[in-house]
Amino acid sequence: MAIIDNTKPVLVTGATGYVAGWLVKRLLEEGFTVHAAVRDPDNEEKVHHLNGIAKNTTGSIKYFKSDLLNEGSYADAMKNCELVFHTASPFTSEFDDPQKELIEPAVKGTANVLKQANKTQGVKRVVLTSSCAAIYTDAIEVKETPNNILTEEIWNNTASLDYQPYSYSKTLAEKKAWEISKEQQQWDLVTINPSLVMGPPLNPNATTSKSFSLLKQLGDGTFKMGAPKLGVGLVDVRDVAEAHFQAGFTPAAKGRYITSGHNTNFVELGKTLEPKFGDKYPVPTKPLPKWLLFLIGPYVNKNLSRKFIRNNVNVTWKADNSKIKNDLKINFRPLQETMEDSFQVLIDNDII
Repeated sequence: MAIIDNTKPVLVTGATGYVAGWLVKRLLEEGFTVHAAVRDPDNEEKVHHLNGIAKNTTGSIKYFKSDLLNEGSYADAMKNCELVFHTASPFTSEFDDPQKELIEPAVKGTANVLKQANKTQGVKRVVLTSSCAAIYTDAIEVKETPNNILTEEIWNNTASLDYQPYSYSKTLAEKKAWEISKEQQQWDLVTINPSLVMGPPLNPNATTSKSFSLLKQLGDGTFKMGAPKLGVGLVDVRDVAEAHFQAGFTPAAKGRYITSGHNTNFVELGKTLEPKFGDKYPVPTKPLPKWLLFLIGPYVNKNLSRKFIRNNVNVTWKADNSKIKNDLKINFRPLQETMEDSFQVLIDNDII
């Protein structure tokens, strides 16, 4: 049970990231000194929004140049911190070499940060950004679970280097974290396992998240004939940041936390946008037939393999979020609010 000293600085790795930005904002608003570990502190495009937030809050931000693959590169950033939020991780659906571009940075990066926690006196808690991808690969697996619902006890054992390597990287990275955690007694580990994260980015023009490109496709005509009825979980980025914050400062927080507000699918996402944006944008409200996806999917997008379509389209996704609601008192935003706020950012920034 970790009780964190509020006067000490707090480390956030990957501080310019989508989720991390909202977490940094929350910490700054509470008056914390944030040690922001980033690849390039001098990249104004990446850090200007955080500087802007810091100017208007009682907190302060200090940047530290760090690299996931360089052992020891988080030493300065972690100094004097009792609480470490490790959010930095590779997130891409475009890669040539999954081992080199996904697996190694995810696993080595996690090991480097946690081994540094072992060497840094005073660290009491590490909150790791994992993913529901470390729990499952395909929506069809929900049918094989007890009570047909995903829980924190379940681990992904179906992803591989050849199939869904991103999910494989998240699984291996989280397993590595628990392995390192069990070998020491100085700090405890809490993991946040979000489903698909949606919501307004603080730095829209520098956002590369997968959910952001999906959002764009929901409005740019990609799905004007209909969307794949692909079963997913969805959570607001602001709720994910709040989950991290509460996981850091709730002494009794422990283990893994499924962080997912809604059991949904791509067609439902289109429908939430229709009332406000449907007259101006071709948002989908109908499902594409599964047989048609089988025919065209693999040609349209290499990630839409027939196996993926079979296991996820017209399949219900369901996860149990009662643990995070009970332990961390998280209340999830309505789906419509998340989708409308996200889409409005695309419009305001001329991205769509």
